[in-house]
Amino acid sequence: MELGVQGSMVELYTTPSCSSCRKAKRWLEAHEISYVEKNLLTVGISAEELKLILEKTENGFEDIISTRSRAFKDNEIEADDMSMNQLINFIIENPSVLRRPILVDNKGRLQVGFNDEEIRSFLPRKYRQLTRLGDEYLEENTTYIQALERAWDTSYIESISS
Repeated sequence: MELGVQGSMVELYTTPSCSSCRKAKRWLEAHEISYVEKNLLTVGISAEELKLILEKTENGFEDIISTRSRAFKDNEIEADDMSMNQLINFIIENPSVLRRPILVDNKGRLQVGFNDEEIRSFLPRKYRQLTRLGDEYLEENTTYIQALERAWDTSYIESISS
């Protein structure tokens, strides 16, 4: 789904049965952040996409795969014993080993899994700055567009600052 906020496009890697993926989609939609959903089970993931994600991680594969997944157990494979190319090919063939959701954008931001605080990094900087002004300025479910409209409304700013 694509929504109207200008800025970076978020790629959201999901699977249908993942409740954290559904939470991430609802959060992005509620905050009017554009995203492209990529279903790992139907569309898959390419080696190039994996390499771009890996470039954004702190700990490489450890951050994005679950070595306790069934695919590792069924194949009696240890990720630590595989080369980078072997592991990439294994992930392409078994995308369910990836932790989900994976959110990534063209500004270098990456989030693996759903965390209500960390996902806020995908909000535009201006909105994040506005949310620091306090609860009286933004209610809990204020969207990015609503926050900008309020920021441009000087009478609103004057009313909360007095």
